[in-house]
Amino acid sequence: MWDESFEQLLRKQIPLLEPDEELTAELSLRDFGLDSMGMVSLLSSVEDTYGVRFVDDALNMDNFATPGTLWKTLEAMR
Repeated sequence: MWDESFEQLLRKQIPLLEPDEELTAELSLRDFGLDSMGMVSLLSSVEDTYGVRFVDDALNMDNFATPGTLWKTLEAMR
């Protein structure tokens, strides 16, 4: 699955997920509070942390729908 850094980055941007709640691969990031500003912040944090750049094709809401889809997109770029 993903590493601890990835989970920490996500948790900072999804305010409706309680600290003791499990972050699952299928969790809807939007339903748990990821908005457009949070997505930009998350994108920047992921790029800086993992040394990648999201290309235009990867910049769509589908890739930011769940932790699982975002991690899969990130893995493909690494």
